[in-house]
Amino acid sequence: MKEAIDDTVPVHTAAEGPAGKLPITGEVLRNAPSGEIFGMTQNAGMGWNPLQLNRPQYLILGTMGGIRREDGSPLALGYHTGHWEIGVMMEEIAEELTANQGIPFAGYVSDPCDGRSQGTTGMFDSLPYRNDAAVVLRRLIRSLPTRKGVLGVATCDKGLPAMMLALAGMRHQLPGIIVPGGVTLPPVNGEDAGKVQSIGARFSNGELSLEDAADLGCRACATPGGGCQFLGTAATAQVIAEALGMSLPHSALSPSGQPVWKNIGRQSARALQHMEHSGIVMSDILTDRAIKNAMVLHAAFGGSTNLLLHLPAVAHAAGLKIPSVDDWNEVNRQVPRLVSVLPNGPVPHPTIRVFLAGGVPEVMLHLRRLGLIDESVLTVTGRTLGENLDWWETSQRRADMRRRLQEADGIDPDSVIMSPEEAKRQGMASTMTFPTGNLCPEGAVIKSAAIDPSVLDSEGVYRHTGRVKVFTAEKDAIRSIKNGKVQAGDILAIIGRGPSGTGMEETYQLTSALKHLPYGKYVTLITDARFSGVSTGACIGHMGPEALAGGPLGKLRDNDWVEVLIDTVKLDGSVNLVGEGGQPLSKEAGTELLNARTPHPGLAVDPGLPDDTRLWAALQAASGGTWQGCVYDTDRIIALLEAGRQALGETR
Repeated sequence: MKEAIDDTVPVHTAAEGPAGKLPITGEVLRNAPSGEIFGMTQNAGMGWNPLQLNRPQYLILGTMGGIRREDGSPLALGYHTGHWEIGVMMEEIAEELTANQGIPFAGYVSDPCDGRSQGTTGMFDSLPYRNDAAVVLRRLIRSLPTRKGVLGVATCDKGLPAMMLALAGMRHQLPGIIVPGGVTLPPVNGEDAGKVQSIGARFSNGELSLEDAADLGCRACATPGGGCQFLGTAATAQVIAEALGMSLPHSALSPSGQPVWKNIGRQSARALQHMEHSGIVMSDILTDRAIKNAMVLHAAFGGSTNLLLHLPAVAHAAGLKIPSVDDWNEVNRQVPRLVSVLPNGPVPHPTIRVFLAGGVPEVMLHLRRLGLIDESVLTVTGRTLGENLDWWETSQRRADMRRRLQEADGIDPDSVIMSPEEAKRQGMASTMTFPTGNLCPEGAVIKSAAIDPSVLDSEGVYRHTGRVKVFTAEKDAIRSIKNGKVQAGDILAIIGRGPSGTGMEETYQLTSALKHLPYGKYVTLITDARFSGVSTGACIGHMGPEALAGGPLGKLRDNDWVEVLIDTVKLDGSVNLVGEGGQPLSKEAGTELLNARTPHPGLAVDPGLPDDTRLWAALQAASGGTWQGCVYDTDRIIALLEAGRQALGETR
């Protein structure tokens, strides 16, 4: 082995140790746990001033990834921009806590990138990771028994929901605040990080040159930190955290790395200390009324369907009522969509413009006038939501941000966050529809707001009856799209890709390709998998029961006739097999066919599915499955295990 240059430097075998003495008393030595005393020894060993060790302790948890040099350049890359600058935010928080006579602790549980894992076996770990990370984060919180409160800094698709679950799980024990990691900026000339993920499909279909693909792909993430520039799962989760009252007003969607973003961290640190001094804990913030507010904001923003998995999980972690499909339906029928933002428009504004237009509190002002939000809920400011909105409406911050949007981009903020009257005039459809039918008797979901308006009839209804092309693997479907084997009028069925088959993978490489190919708006996609928050088009997911659990979707065959109806006004819909052979028949005929059929011969668990994900799939299925948020219901799981033991004992 080649010797390093400095191998001749002497190796020390002991050190003087920190100067000073622990600030302890005889009473402490007699009564405190040994771990608490040894913790002070560790704190001094890491260099903290021993005289300050009796100050209150606060835990900062972050999803930081990668290693940055002091100038911000990469020494080791992170998985994604969303966690690349988290350490910068944590430094701001730590400085503020220290300045206010606190002792900051920091821990890290990084997160993967759903964009990076699209179309790969990495997607098999995506959704299950959320539960794993939440478990570890909760264990880290409990492993520092002396902490007075927790600040969770996170940005993206799984790390931020996991952080919300972790803090929600503290319930009656601790104050906590979510600090959103913000957004990256779009390039001056180029494409956003959603559209750029379709360059492979567009190049393969002759829609893009190799030179343009390489250029656009290089510049899409125009700044190094923050979540993607569209209202996907990452941005929607930031909105939801603020809507729940878990984050400070106007903290979601701030531009990562900029002074306004850093200041949110310092304000959050002060707010956490105020919560601790006031005796405010998570159960004071997270209530059934707060969950309802978050659902209302989701509808008003036109948020990601992935929050159908995450918000119920937050409710479960907080010990609250889990919203049902009927609850989501009711909210979406009542609440107008008000935000014009990527990917659904009508104008594709990036998320930074939503922030400058006023973000969550600006949308809430409109919803308050409509009587659609509960203003009495408590927030992490220590004030009610109504009091926060009173401040926002006349604040200098609001005026400055809206003016900056006009100055920088020449954009009227009221064209980004619209009044209900203007949104209606623009024809903005409500966010989600929950179709049922003989192919999804337990239900399904479509972001109906994302259907291209040009394929709706005069009554706002999407009607598509066509022959189905069935795929049991996403890679085969994307290959068919790239090879020109998918045409206008096709219905694509991607089956066996729910929790049991793949960990409920995202299929964004399919939906992004269809979005940005000229014929894509005339194609319907149905699946028991899920979609990225940036997905658009007539894409129906979460179809239940999943194919591998006996769902009728798994009985489809190539060239079957499928009928899809989505009413984007009344928010009703159906997905039915209506026959096979020469001509479509009826729903009843299709139901008879399904009842007589066996599963598709290619239907199987993906051979690459990790054992970790198989275990997750079994546990979440025992806990109620996707419509309960893919949670771990400990009592239910233990009861089923005990019943299984007893059954096995009876048969021996």
